[in-house]
Amino acid sequence: MMNESTLVKDVQLHNSCWGYCSLCRKPHFIAEGLARQSCLELMNILEEKKRVDLSVPDNDANSIYSTDYLFGKARGQMFGVMVYQKPDGALSTAKAFSGQYDGEWEVEGWVKPLFDVYTFNSISFDVEKRIKQLGRQIDMPDVTPDHRNELIRQRKKFSQQLMKDIHSLYRLTNFRGETKTIYDVFTGRNGIPTGTGDCCAPKLLNFAAQNDLQPLGLAEFYWGRENRSGTRQHSRFYPSCEGKCQPILGFMLCGLKETE
Repeated sequence: MMNESTLVKDVQLHNSCWGYCSLCRKPHFIAEGLARQSCLELMNILEEKKRVDLSVPDNDANSIYSTDYLFGKARGQMFGVMVYQKPDGALSTAKAFSGQYDGEWEVEGWVKPLFDVYTFNSISFDVEKRIKQLGRQIDMPDVTPDHRNELIRQRKKFSQQLMKDIHSLYRLTNFRGETKTIYDVFTGRNGIPTGTGDCCAPKLLNFAAQNDLQPLGLAEFYWGRENRSGTRQHSRFYPSCEGKCQPILGFMLCGLKETE
């Protein structure tokens, strides 16, 4: 009989999107399935159109959504596609990008984040201004060491509280119809990293669970200039990240009929 550790390793080796669910104490996964081919088709479109506002005609394209952004100083980011079945049996696809696209959380035709953007901006705006103000004070040449240390302490306190407030906005829904916060389900040991819940897989799975859709496959690829650490290369496929995604994906996949 396969023990828990062996089962987790087997799931990790054979599936690009998986996680351990602390509530039911089992790993859950979804394989790439048809989604890899859909990703290749999306790559071709991005290469041809060189923009991400794909739901509008070429004449109405907005330059802020150009893919030039991904090949410049900002570097590339992850994109993902999920193939799913509707309640009526029809097949369709959904696509997502990780985090923000050049400062925009929402782009028409792409799956939305796991929080209300208006509330997020309301919480963040004033606090981020204060954090930046403290940063400028810290860098002033005439600040005494003791005062600088106090300013650094204040900035850290503001930053930590802001992250707690932001994480409290995220609502994760699984395929059992359960909705919880990141704090309820995160299985990592070293705190919740910035950006948890902003990757493609969580966005896509949340979209499916909230709309009574049956995911049949999910795949993610990197598009743009390689990242600074050299771990992400243009047009290559990658599994869901270990630090941010896997600690929440177990809960999010719970209740889903697993695909191979």
